[in-house]
Amino acid sequence: MISLRKILEGLYFLGGILGGISMIAILILICAQMVARWLGMSFPGAANYAGYCMAGSIFFALAYALNHGAHIRVTLLLSGLGKSRRLAEIWCFGFSAALLSFFFYAAVERNLQSYHFNFRSQGQDNIALWIPELSMSIGSAILAIALWDHFLRLIFTDHMGIEDLPPEERTE
Repeated sequence: MISLRKILEGLYFLGGILGGISMIAILILICAQMVARWLGMSFPGAANYAGYCMAGSIFFALAYALNHGAHIRVTLLLSGLGKSRRLAEIWCFGFSAALLSFFFYAAVERNLQSYHFNFRSQGQDNIALWIPELSMSIGSAILAIALWDHFLRLIFTDHMGIEDLPPEERTE
């Protein structure tokens, strides 16, 4: 039987994969736009699509980055708190989880409005905006889940599950 932990870790990993695919899509779009210019052709909306992929690369990968300690955390301040460190981390994760939950709600509301009112991009691509906005909604949902996960883990197990080692000291 698959545990909830494995499902959550898989969800965060999937977000990281989608973020990576979005970055590769940016590279492909920029290269395709350059080739089209060299050939005297145009690639309408390429810059807009690259921007949409940039948003996807950021939002999809946030939870994966959080799990691997890649987000900026003020460990110097936290380590100076001594015995109060755990309470400060609980407060930070609780506040962050609540804030991201609200952000997720607002992102979904924005998606629904864009779909309902048929908002279109202003650029040459004229794409329905709810499509690229999905990356923000999905990515913020995954990050909110990750923050609630780490918040609850910190409360119940005294360990938040984030790698504390700096990237150069990891053995992955």
